[in-house]
Amino acid sequence: QVQLVESGGGLVQPGGSLRLSCAASGFRLAGDRIGWFRQAPGKEREGVLCISSDDNTVTADSVKGRFTISRDAAKNTVYLQMNILKPEDTAVYYCAAILGYANFCLLKPSEWQRWGQGTQVTVSS
Repeated sequence: QVQLVESGGGLVQPGGSLRLSCAASGFRLAGDRIGWFRQAPGKEREGVLCISSDDNTVTADSVKGRFTISRDAAKNTVYLQMNILKPEDTAVYYCAAILGYANFCLLKPSEWQRWGQGTQVTVSS
């Protein structure tokens, strides 16, 4: 059974950092597309970062220069490193997967097949 499990969320002060993890089971994510998305209360889910099968990445303008995505094939895990966090980064963060090879990815939630349950990130002093 394909499953994604996020972890690493929490409360952090503005300017701080967090690293979210997305652990996969039931498939090997090394060659698949993985994305990070977020949804704040009262807002639509939005794409943050995604990584293609060839490790090409797409980054939302709102997090450029602050967030990065990486993949550890040995641990079957994808990470979202978040630096210089702002209150507007507060949201539930989800990882998602599209199985199968592709050398591109899109930050469009409707394109993604598999979703984790989400982890809460709160940026507040």
